[in-house]
Amino acid sequence: MEKATGFPSDRRVLCLFDVDGTLTQPREKIDPKLDEFFQTLRRKVKIGIVGGSDYPKIAEQLGEGDDVIHKFDYVFAENGTVQYKDGKLLTKHAIQNHLGEELLQELINFCLNYMGLIKLPKKRGTFIEFRNGMINVSPIGWDKRLCLDLLENEGLDAIYFFGNETSDGGNDYEIFNDPRTIGFTVYSPEDTARLCQELFLDSPPRDSRRSDSNSSPRISSDLYHNQCPEPRLIVKC
Repeated sequence: MEKATGFPSDRRVLCLFDVDGTLTQPREKIDPKLDEFFQTLRRKVKIGIVGGSDYPKIAEQLGEGDDVIHKFDYVFAENGTVQYKDGKLLTKHAIQNHLGEELLQELINFCLNYMGLIKLPKKRGTFIEFRNGMINVSPIGWDKRLCLDLLENEGLDAIYFFGNETSDGGNDYEIFNDPRTIGFTVYSPEDTARLCQELFLDSPPRDSRRSDSNSSPRISSDLYHNQCPEPRLIVKC
């Protein structure tokens, strides 16, 4: 992979990424060349991730153990209910504290009873997965936007969000459409790298609200196979 251009860094700009389908293939480990690329990007701008999985699952995909919280400036697990900055745990929003133990038990029992009454295409396995911030049933507003409450006080000039499920009903929809972010729809990890190359490494970060460049991104040909469609650059601001 070629070196980044000589444009100065802008550490007041944050690139915030979804994980599955954006930095990795679903539930797969990150491609080593992509991993290297995003560490190069980090020398230009701040980088962070916000995913629905708990931290151990994110770590399986993006590194090993505590490696991930040191590779990214911000790590938001469980839709932002578990927050890391600069390698340190900041906060955990626990749903049992939000609801209380009695109400939480009632909610779990209701969900199990309700699922026992309805017909599902597949009814197998464990349906309640307990995490710090959710049981796949979460309080209103406990989506990926939760991380923005922290970030808007970090003195950032811009937050660029990259996700692959940005349409209505997708788990990136709310944060993608939040006025505090500049949202981009991506189609694969390679597409994410391509966009970041064009926005931040081929042009100064402060001038990157659009990319009208038709030049080929400087990503090695074995990494980018031209299999994704042309990116829809700015979908909303």
